[in-house]
Amino acid sequence: MELIQVRVDSETKAAAASLFEALGMDISTAIRSFLKKAIAEGGMPFDMKLDESTLKAIAAVRSMRETSEANGNSKMTLDEINEEIKEVRKARKK
Repeated sequence: MELIQVRVDSETKAAAASLFEALGMDISTAIRSFLKKAIAEGGMPFDMKLDESTLKAIAAVRSMRETSEANGNSKMTLDEINEEIKEVRKARKK
């Protein structure tokens, strides 16, 4: 794997980091995505913008994550979650 270094001013880096975090990725992931898409497209590849529906979806995911962390189940595996669901369903039937 190769290393690419890019120099940008601190304001640009902070703004980009904030934007990409809202899109669910870090700067390195965003740059890798950009490069791969540019190669596939044979030029400048795409616009990634936060429209109203995307902002609502991001807010919903953050809310679910916060609720999960507050309830202490954010680190559960899928098997653990399914087992807990089974137990709750059994308890309801009683």
